[in-house]
Amino acid sequence: MSVNIKPLADRVLVEAAPAEEKTAFGIIIPDTAKEKPQKGIVVAAGPGKKDEPTIVKVGDSVLYGKYAGTEITVDGKEYLIMRESDIYAIV
Repeated sequence: MSVNIKPLADRVLVEAAPAEEKTAFGIIIPDTAKEKPQKGIVVAAGPGKKDEPTIVKVGDSVLYGKYAGTEITVDGKEYLIMRESDIYAIV
């Protein structure tokens, strides 16, 4: 999970969980109807703001908003970079 990106301030780099392929009843979901995942793993975290250190750590599984962050691609892998305040919970 090592990436050559070091987020600044309160930014966090998250690898999104894969989208659901099937429903609970076994129906295959086509690519056009897949929901954007709202769960992922923290790959890198910045040091935080002055007097407010970052709470999340590398390896934490987190829940975030549906439209949170900016999508980036590094070495062919997709990541989201977002502010720590866009993260709702550590799972």
